[in-house]
Amino acid sequence: MPAPTTTEGYEERIAALEAKLQVLEASVEQAEARRSWDWKDWLERYGLILAWIAIILVLGFFKPAQMFAWNSYASMLGSNAMVVVLTLALIIPLTTGDFDLSVASVMGLSSMLIAVLNVKMGYPIGGAIIIALVAGAVIGAINAFFILYFGVFSLIVTLGTGYFINGLILWVSNSGTIAGVSMDLVHAVILTRFLGIPIGFYYALILTVVLWYVFQHTALGRRMLFVGRGREVARLSGVNVNRVRAGALIASSVMAAFAGVLYTGMRGTADPSSALAFLLPAFAAAFLGSTAIYPGRFNAPGAFVAVFVLSTGIMGLNFLGVDSFVQNLFYGGGLVIAVAISQLIRGRKPMA
Repeated sequence: MPAPTTTEGYEERIAALEAKLQVLEASVEQAEARRSWDWKDWLERYGLILAWIAIILVLGFFKPAQMFAWNSYASMLGSNAMVVVLTLALIIPLTTGDFDLSVASVMGLSSMLIAVLNVKMGYPIGGAIIIALVAGAVIGAINAFFILYFGVFSLIVTLGTGYFINGLILWVSNSGTIAGVSMDLVHAVILTRFLGIPIGFYYALILTVVLWYVFQHTALGRRMLFVGRGREVARLSGVNVNRVRAGALIASSVMAAFAGVLYTGMRGTADPSSALAFLLPAFAAAFLGSTAIYPGRFNAPGAFVAVFVLSTGIMGLNFLGVDSFVQNLFYGGGLVIAVAISQLIRGRKPMA
């Protein structure tokens, strides 16, 4: 005689089948959308790129010598490589429904560890970089432990972790700037150029392509998106939700640590506080990027474009001689507008 099955077991199976059916229906809808060209859909996907071109043309009308010079963009692309990587670090847990407010602090800690190990303790630069990346992985694991084991909201955990890391940075650096990092790292990030652009930009570009491939063409990427859209449904469908979320948080911290490697290579120094200034630009770019390329969800190409749209605006304002405080207004306003547009695209009502 077969073992009796409970009503609860049937309900779980039905829920799992319904979830899989929803995924299948979404795939069919996407295939149909690709077959029929819709100018509104095209404008939604690529409107941010059009806005980027418009910003260049408008600002170029006032400052043509600077805005239409290749050197301006070559420098901008190279100097914002770590912002791209930091933004990519953010969108990994955002895709699974978690926030990581500690990424800028991890970036600062990575930079400071490299400087202390290489300059103060004489470690080779390669070894210092590996230790910094491992430290990022450990921080991501700590975040995941408190979020998943104790059930604390990710915003609270990563905010507290970020402040704790800032204290560590001040302690390790004795609240001072450390200069003299190996020129091998500086050459590998900023001094070596291809087509006039510092090589650091290409590291960020490669990471963008890799993350795009993972999100769009792998089962892991689909599971991450599934978890972000509905954790309970994903769990009933057989997805190990906690494992996916933990992996996303660890990957985010490792990538933030790599942003610290690029940041150190750009300057050849490390200081205890400047990395924190990049948290707002990264969040603004992450949400602005979710309105383009693949609207309605966080995606690597959209984030990549968004970083340079915002950077172009800041560069143009600097050319116009606008005061530096406008950067905060620009990024802050950009974040609010980007979140609002993202909510509209997702068809959600604004939260109270």
